[in-house]
Amino acid sequence: MDTQGVPRPRSKSGELAAEVVQDVNRLVSLEIALAKQELKELAIRNAIAIACLAVAGLLAILALLVAVPVAIVLLVGAGWVAAAIWAGAYLLIALALFFAGRARMKIALPQRTIASLKETKTWALQRLRSTSR
Repeated sequence: MDTQGVPRPRSKSGELAAEVVQDVNRLVSLEIALAKQELKELAIRNAIAIACLAVAGLLAILALLVAVPVAIVLLVGAGWVAAAIWAGAYLLIALALFFAGRARMKIALPQRTIASLKETKTWALQRLRSTSR
């Protein structure tokens, strides 16, 4: 095809093969761009999940650091109940963040890129077979 999208008359199979190679090069470039985009999206998603897990761990440690001294000091009477409630609240928040982070964590192959590569392979093989006839 020329620059305006009008098909050129094909005189040689060499030109057809060159055109197929050019098309394959362009498709490979597009596949690489798609893979980069998918990996970027996956990295952002996993970074958020890791941050949730880190905050969950921090809050769990904070709960222990606050609860143990308060519980020891206030062990007499009903003062320990306040420390237990405080630690329980932090632990609940930590558990919620932990499970949210674990649910968001996804380690997988980029499915759209794989599907697109299979389509490209099929297309290129069909083009090469039709060119060689």
